[in-house]
Amino acid sequence: MKVKIDKHKLTDDELIIYNKPKKVYIPLVSGEDTDITILANKGEYVYKGSIVGKRKGDFRIPIHSSVSGTVLDFEEKTCFNGKKVKCVVIENDFKEKIEQKVSVKRSINKYSKDEFIELLKENGIIGLGGAGFPTYVKYEPKKIKTLIVNAVECEPYITADYILAKQKCEELLETIDAILEINKINEAIIAIKKENVELKQIFDNFIGTYLKIKIKVVSNNYPMGWERILIKEVTGKSYDNLPIEQGVVVNNISTIYAIYEALKYNKPLMERYITFSGENLNQPHNVLVKVGTPVLEILKQLGIKGNSIVVAGGPMMGVEADDLVISANMNCVLALENNPTISTDCIECGKCVEVCPVKLSPVLIMKCKIKKEKDIKKLIDLHPEKCIECGLCSYICPAKLFVREKVKEAKNIVRGDK
Repeated sequence: MKVKIDKHKLTDDELIIYNKPKKVYIPLVSGEDTDITILANKGEYVYKGSIVGKRKGDFRIPIHSSVSGTVLDFEEKTCFNGKKVKCVVIENDFKEKIEQKVSVKRSINKYSKDEFIELLKENGIIGLGGAGFPTYVKYEPKKIKTLIVNAVECEPYITADYILAKQKCEELLETIDAILEINKINEAIIAIKKENVELKQIFDNFIGTYLKIKIKVVSNNYPMGWERILIKEVTGKSYDNLPIEQGVVVNNISTIYAIYEALKYNKPLMERYITFSGENLNQPHNVLVKVGTPVLEILKQLGIKGNSIVVAGGPMMGVEADDLVISANMNCVLALENNPTISTDCIECGKCVEVCPVKLSPVLIMKCKIKKEKDIKKLIDLHPEKCIECGLCSYICPAKLFVREKVKEAKNIVRGDK
């Protein structure tokens, strides 16, 4: 079953910069992991790019300060997933001091694979499409056959990657080519939605002698940006657990650009392009913003209206959030009109089952009441942990039920998160 979703896309190509937050609140979180070693002390002066925290466990990547200034304190703020996380509070001195000057790398394809991996690790490069998975891990396998560059951006409102691709096309192609050469990858395929004809034309104009880089036009269907669907659409291949089983690595446009800055300037992940939009915002824009910036500062600059709710992420997969700060894997912030949804009883129409891309039964998961141990077994058999939280079940529901939220709760129960 195909579902039509209103796009609400920005038509303005202008990118603006918001780089003057009085304070930043650097989230001590990597992906979903909050088990972070704190490497900054209250009262300490830190430089732009200083390491203020480091993830523990298997993927020990650093978290960097996005400004120079003094560490004031540690506070909890709301992050991309709607949860409160501890943050390093830094008072911005607006001097943008860095610890040491870094020379610009002329040829970014001259790194060895080990140097490439180490640069991504040291600069804290993570997947900027939402999950925040450490990027270097994807490139550790010896034999990668295909790099897929995800330029789909399938959720309504979000255009940050689209505008970045239009304005930084040459840099992106240079980086893709370098990744192929360094990692001895056979090919790269840039996946672009059918509706984004202009973006395809721009890439076609610059692709020139990059013979290993191809463009693949994919359908506009939601959720085409989901890795599993995208790989199937682009290569015809399926996999059980991870794309590398088929020799495939997937990075989105923002991640590729972060890799470019790491290779070219040895620049840590300290800022990113984010779409600020929604019907309750007077001046929707794509904004280059420092990690840790309070979202309300930017929304006020863009003219947020009264009676608004703030959503971290797109309308399908995002979460309502107050006291929100920018994290590295946040790609969109929406200011939406606060119109309470009136729900009715489930009519068991089965539409949520028809649209689920993972082939789950959201209605059965939602109705599974946990009272006894055997109920847990019944819930486990429904596999809520496979949910990708795309939101189609809630979107299609004629009773206006918050199906996705109920499935997420079940997912957490099965995974033992709560």
